Amino acid sequence: MTIVITLIAAMLAGTGFVLQQHSAEQAPKSYFLRLQLITTLLHRPRWLAGVGVMVAGQLLSAWAIGHITLALAEPLLTSSLIFALALAVPLAGQRLQPAEVLGAALLIAGVAALAVARSSGPPAESFGSFAAWPAAAGIAAVAGVFLLAGLRRTGQQRATLTGTAAGLIFGIADALTRQTVQTLDNHSLIALLTGWPGYALVVTSLAGFWLMESAFNAAPLHASLPAITAAEPVAGMLLGVVVFGDVIHLSPGMLVLQGGGLAALVLGVILVARAPVLSRLGRPATPRLVRRPVPRPVPPQ
Repeated sequence: MTIVITLIAAMLAGTGFVLQQHSAEQAPKSYFLRLQLITTLLHRPRWLAGVGVMVAGQLLSAWAIGHITLALAEPLLTSSLIFALALAVPLAGQRLQPAEVLGAALLIAGVAALAVARSSGPPAESFGSFAAWPAAAGIAAVAGVFLLAGLRRTGQQRATLTGTAAGLIFGIADALTRQTVQTLDNHSLIALLTGWPGYALVVTSLAGFWLMESAFNAAPLHASLPAITAAEPVAGMLLGVVVFGDVIHLSPGMLVLQGGGLAALVLGVILVARAPVLSRLGRPATPRLVRRPVPRPVPPQ
């Protein structure tokens, strides 16, 4: 049931990504990383619908992250890319290509392999001070480097670099979500309100959201979504191991399965994210020119 809920969360997230990016890319490029971008998007119903759908998905994913290991939750949430592709097809008015179908199949296979190779049992609990989170600060610093690099670029490069920064921040938010849910499950609301993880989660989520919208604004979805989709699980699974003590068994068979699953996951993300239907989102459809037959001159009688 937890896996089903996680997949539903991924479906809602993918739908929200498409609806948001479709509106964000149409905003002026000069609004990149500016508050005007958000205030402008607040007047667009499609963007608001996308945010609402994404929030619903985030609430479901928060429950899942708090009850299964990040090594399992993160790959499952990566399948949001498949749902984004499915919605992008009617919006872009294009058909799926064989490479896109292959990418979707590889992504599903990669997620399945990583899920089977996960560590069994409930996630380990880790409640502590800031001393337990040095890796999160390091990941945030790496995200800052990607963001600074994105500020010096334009177009697709800016979207990719900023999307990578957003994905890394979202990975930190996933780990903080797990800590927050565990606090609620094992302690009380008072413990949550008097502790730092809940407030850090709010700040981190808002920062990741701002970076994501700016990445969506910079270029078509195929430039930003793969970076977000790939960076978030990497950061989340790393913090799952370092902070929460998630165990990944390294037997020869599991190593082969995990390596194959990871390779399929990465290749699937690349193939799906490069789909032409994703690059067409946010762009006005090009009208087709219809050739009209030229009337033949009538010979004089």
